[in-house]
Amino acid sequence: MDKVTGNMEGNSNLPHPVPTSNHPPDTKPECMDIPKYSVISRRGIGSAGRQISLLTNHFKVSVNVPDAVFYQYSVSITSEDTRAVEGKGIGRKLIDKLYQTYSSELAGKKFAYDGEKTLYTVGPLPQNKLQFTVVLEDSFAKRESESVGGGESPNGSTKRSKRSFQSKTFQVEISYAAKVPLKSIFLGLKGMDKDNNAQDALRVLDIALRQTVAKRGCLLVRQSFFHDDSRNFTDVGGGVTGVKGFHASFRPTQGGLSLNMDVSTTMILKPGPVIHFLLANQDVKEARYIDWAKVKKLPRRMLKNLRVKTRHSNMEYKVVGLSEKPCNQQFFSMKLRNRKGADDEEQTVDITVYDYFTKHRKIELTCSGYLPCLNVGKPKRPNYLPLELCSLVSLQRYTKALSSMQRASLVEKSRQKPLERMRTLVDALRNYRYDEDPVLAECGISLEKQLIQIKGRVLESPKLKVGNGNDCIPRNGRWNYNQRTLLQPSKIERWVIVNFSARCDTSRLSREFIDCGRNKGVQIERPVALIEEGSQVRRESPVRRVERMFEQIREKLSRPPDLILCVLAERKNSDIYGPWKKICLSDFGVVTQCICPFKINDQYLTNVLLKVNAKCGGINSLLAIERSLSVPIIKDTPTMILGMDVSHGSPGRSDMPSVAAVVGSQCWPLISRYRASVRTQSPKVEMIDALFKPLADGVDDGIVRELLIDFYQSSKGRKPTQIIVFRDGVSESQFNQVLNIELEQIVKAYQNMGETNIPRFTVIVAQKNHHTKLFQANSPENVPPGTVVDSMIVHPRNYDFYMCAQAGMIGTSRPAHYHVLLDEIGFSADELQNLIHSLSYVYQRSTTAISIVAPIYYAHLAAKQMSQFIKFEDLSETSSGQESIASAPPVPELPRLHENVRSSMFFC
Repeated sequence: MDKVTGNMEGNSNLPHPVPTSNHPPDTKPECMDIPKYSVISRRGIGSAGRQISLLTNHFKVSVNVPDAVFYQYSVSITSEDTRAVEGKGIGRKLIDKLYQTYSSELAGKKFAYDGEKTLYTVGPLPQNKLQFTVVLEDSFAKRESESVGGGESPNGSTKRSKRSFQSKTFQVEISYAAKVPLKSIFLGLKGMDKDNNAQDALRVLDIALRQTVAKRGCLLVRQSFFHDDSRNFTDVGGGVTGVKGFHASFRPTQGGLSLNMDVSTTMILKPGPVIHFLLANQDVKEARYIDWAKVKKLPRRMLKNLRVKTRHSNMEYKVVGLSEKPCNQQFFSMKLRNRKGADDEEQTVDITVYDYFTKHRKIELTCSGYLPCLNVGKPKRPNYLPLELCSLVSLQRYTKALSSMQRASLVEKSRQKPLERMRTLVDALRNYRYDEDPVLAECGISLEKQLIQIKGRVLESPKLKVGNGNDCIPRNGRWNYNQRTLLQPSKIERWVIVNFSARCDTSRLSREFIDCGRNKGVQIERPVALIEEGSQVRRESPVRRVERMFEQIREKLSRPPDLILCVLAERKNSDIYGPWKKICLSDFGVVTQCICPFKINDQYLTNVLLKVNAKCGGINSLLAIERSLSVPIIKDTPTMILGMDVSHGSPGRSDMPSVAAVVGSQCWPLISRYRASVRTQSPKVEMIDALFKPLADGVDDGIVRELLIDFYQSSKGRKPTQIIVFRDGVSESQFNQVLNIELEQIVKAYQNMGETNIPRFTVIVAQKNHHTKLFQANSPENVPPGTVVDSMIVHPRNYDFYMCAQAGMIGTSRPAHYHVLLDEIGFSADELQNLIHSLSYVYQRSTTAISIVAPIYYAHLAAKQMSQFIKFEDLSETSSGQESIASAPPVPELPRLHENVRSSMFFC
């Protein structure tokens, strides 16, 4: 590819326009005053496809007192020493006790309390500001005893816990804040909520729901809740358990107010002895094999902040760390009761934790002597507990990343067929009796106990073109290449197999891969080299192993190969994968395909061949309308399609940069070929900040410029006059940011290239992380591929619809939820839905329709693959995630791709 330094024509003599920006370079782009774009309203519904009767996991909500008004109050809780008290657990207990004690002063008003600083009532309290003194009984103020350090008495004298709420007496102040009329929900359903109060009213209803289940001792995770019931537990290994619960939230829909309820799963630590958890987590049989350095290592520190209960006293504590020495060597100063020295100070004696519990507490310790203790004290006042006396309290969330085996186990064990899921949801709704909540009952809210019935449509599968001009008609969202060839097969002349796995026969692999390629129309010559890793090298670091392998490649080849087929020993999470991809794609510019062939057969090799052919510039299949250059709306006007996604670090790793990827279509009027541009950005930041990135000299180093140039060069010098943007992973609260931050950056990138005629945009957000499911009303099977719903359960005003493009073979299918934020191009509902449906069939890696449009899937793959380039494990920990921006470490940049591969579909 020629280097382009100016506008899309590549005229380096043209002056660079001075970049303009909505924000100074040192401020966040979110700081915008006047939004240029706003989310559009629905323009109509589709009619294409055959009708189908469906059920959905929404339950109709009736409101008999629509004129009710919620009064919002701010809650302030302080202890006797005037320190603020925070924490949902203590807050709920205090408000419950307050209501029991002062119900008459509150005129009997019921509360909907969020557990923190806000509560709501139906109608006003007697006064706008109320102050109460609340005393908790001993059962609420936990006692700290039976742990040692900082001067505990050997006879078990107790001391009050130094928590944020030291005293049993608290001051609670309730102050009026605002009114939230319930009728705003119904005004919103009609598009008449000018003050945008509907979301506030819905939040009150959701708080009342969560309050109901919180009183039953459930674990609350956002709008989901989980019971402490072993029947809901699923062991996934590593000391981690999946627990099944339910999501429940009120939703405004075109058909009225509904309750969306779904089965939900979260991860918790397996309750039981702490020592059992550590054994399972490290997959060892005995405590002597536990790697304690790994337990303490940043950023995992797997025991910190966990709650444990002691076996001998039934008391609960929070773990702050481990002792530096084993239990039988960890000393502390024990005060001697009723024994004072000459200066009238209490005398102390140094004693080990082990001796204290065995000799003074008379508690037998069988395995703790040589193990560290749990520290449940304070930084300057440690308190130690022997490990074997402690058990993990139930319902403690596990927020770290799961291994591939754990994830697979969880998915396998939590699947439910459609009929089973429907029965589970209906039974749960009847058992929980949400409408009996006092606040909801006061509003006259009642719930129907049956799933809502709706109408949907099934779009016809698009016809595909494969090799030799043959048609391929997908059946149930699937097709194959049996007796078929690829549409545009690449030619692979110089290629190499490198083997990091001792159990793979590379000679057999090469023969069968060549045969598979011949059958699919791909001409593959014999490999120029089969390179094995020496057994002595396998003990070296992954980076060094990769470097040694490339040393062999350079010794045996005079020039770079067209393809390197890399055989790995592990299918998932291989340490070799990241360094290997980096050296191939960034340093040497060689297309590579990693495989882990446990079973070599035609189906496996065909799947590998599909990826290789796409990476090497071939095309496996095209839409028939794409092949004939007749894609509606796109065929006559140069149109670029963008897919955008941001991949965030593993849970619990606040130091890991987020990776933003954007793919752009190539070779207009095709819509099946893409290239990617990827950047790192600050951790957990969702808005992409490198779409337009002007440097000091005015040159744009952003993502969009790369993709625009590539589009221009691959489309015979045509500039896009229409751009369709597919954005993944953003919530409804971020829609305006997508339009007024990200879209604005795209426009500026276009203008920076010297262009004055701005393209027309259509911006669509795709969501998979939602809780709406679709079921066939008259069949136990999943909904057929191509099912679309754009009425009844969609937003009452905004332009959205659900589409289930894929065939659900196992479990219950989840549709994609598409939100059209902007449509300057002017698609009809049918045109847009058919385009999106078709884009689920252009995914070059597989022979099935995928659940979301291919550009988004490609962006996700590109972000995931290039995130492996940086060895994130070596980054310093920012465990709390609350450090200031000034003190945060700089975000490491990803290395740029080599010019030989940057325009390829390397991510396939």
